[in-house]
Amino acid sequence: MDIRRTVLWMIFSFSLLLLWNNWQIHNGKPSLFGAPTPTASTPATDTPAAANNATPSVPNAPPATATATPSAVPGAATPVPTRSEEVVITTDVLRLTFDTLGAQLVRAELLKYPATGQPDKPTVLLDRSAGLTYIAQTGVIGGSFPTHQTPFRVVSTERQLTGDSLVVAFEAESGGVKVTKTFTLHRGRYDIDVRHDLANVGAAPVTPALYLQLERDGNDPADTSSFYHTFTGMAVYSEQDKFQKMTFADIEKKKANYIKQADNGWIAVVQHYFATAWVPPQGKPRNNEVLEVQKNVYAARTIEAVGEIAPGAAARVDSHLWVGPQDQKAMAALAPGLELVVDYGWLTIIAKPLFTLMTWLHSILGNWGWTIVALTVLIKALFYPLAAASYRSMARMKQVAPRLQALKEKYGDDKQKLNAAMMEMYRTEKINPLGGCLPMVVQIPVFISLYWVLLASVEMRGAPWILWVHDLSIRDPFFILPAIMMATMFLQIKLNPTPPDPVQAKVMMIMPLVFGGMMFFFPAGLVLYWCVNNTLSIAQQWSITRAMQRKTEAAANR
Repeated sequence: MDIRRTVLWMIFSFSLLLLWNNWQIHNGKPSLFGAPTPTASTPATDTPAAANNATPSVPNAPPATATATPSAVPGAATPVPTRSEEVVITTDVLRLTFDTLGAQLVRAELLKYPATGQPDKPTVLLDRSAGLTYIAQTGVIGGSFPTHQTPFRVVSTERQLTGDSLVVAFEAESGGVKVTKTFTLHRGRYDIDVRHDLANVGAAPVTPALYLQLERDGNDPADTSSFYHTFTGMAVYSEQDKFQKMTFADIEKKKANYIKQADNGWIAVVQHYFATAWVPPQGKPRNNEVLEVQKNVYAARTIEAVGEIAPGAAARVDSHLWVGPQDQKAMAALAPGLELVVDYGWLTIIAKPLFTLMTWLHSILGNWGWTIVALTVLIKALFYPLAAASYRSMARMKQVAPRLQALKEKYGDDKQKLNAAMMEMYRTEKINPLGGCLPMVVQIPVFISLYWVLLASVEMRGAPWILWVHDLSIRDPFFILPAIMMATMFLQIKLNPTPPDPVQAKVMMIMPLVFGGMMFFFPAGLVLYWCVNNTLSIAQQWSITRAMQRKTEAAANR
């Protein structure tokens, strides 16, 4: 069997499969690899009031233990108060809009992250509009207590961060319980301290429960690419079951798998580059729920029993809310496992060290483009022994190519004799026919891990390199890097031995067009990596081939 032909056809077939898979995703059809297709749902047309009416399916009585089962109340017919006021709070990194109806966080603008294609406008992560429903809510249940549908009044006066922190407080009273929500924002930070003070102002004991909720529609972010898939959905983390993510489609079909009761962890909504997360008090039993609250609107919530509060007494619950970029270092400091929202999949064990190395290089170089270049050089140096073995094998194959062609002409269609003659020649010349492939196979997990690191790292977003590359997270505006990549791939093919089979030769010449065409739509940071990788490979291959030629010529002149 012609092993090289088989390998070439495998590569070509896989390339066609990738192209077909991307075409399927582009047209809104399921991915061939089982990854969730970007949802093409119609934006929710409900008014803000209707969206607010998607009340949690929280218990009538609060769960006394972590095993308590939530029940569905109140329903969609519950009247919603309409009296509300929007309060805008600004720090150096966030502009937040709260609605006094429920003291909900209904809009979050990330001031340090420009919107894709609109550098003069900030990225809007949370919003409550015709095109996006994505809000953070809290409330108290177990009676007719203040929920995210109850009118609150703002009791703080500051609206602009002037020092190191800014406190925003809201109050409401209902059912004999006075609830004070206090949000504390910090300079340069995306984590918000959230304190709930519950005071029993009635004449009888109460046993309330507090819920923390994130609500989002199932539509994809506006900058979602059709040519590569990134996860958008919800996640639950616990020490028991670790990181569990779920798509909106699975939630809708009630197939979401996550831990229902725990005394640790967090809940989150995840999308490319950004995330929101509620981190409840650790060590206290709670119920987790992830469900569809109305058509194309989903909620992730955690419900914790506060315990009995006697008349005149009060209780306090401290939690944290993250609203911002997927900053792995800051998220890991906030809660164990929160950095896992940057999901590298089954290659995390390789990808995380690569990201750590990238951040170290960036601390020295100060530019993410040059960081990619330096990282690629280091990886090529690490795998140089394997690459050298591969190139030496290809060089030997190139030297014996005329003899292989002669064998093909000699034996014609007699494949059995031809293969036997080829194997004999390989043994005589000490050539491993797979020597050029196996070293590359070993490197594939590292290359795939690096691909995901570059694709998922929010640090690439808006990061410039040089000249025309102003953002490594979007495609090259002038397609210069993809053109360089195709040129380097063609040059690599020319340096390799020409396959004796004309079909194989044509397949090899098509490969640069296939991969180069795909790279026209990929982030510039990824294409930069491939350009540098190809250039270094050409240099290595040329150097090793020249050295072997000199060695052969020296041996012939003796």
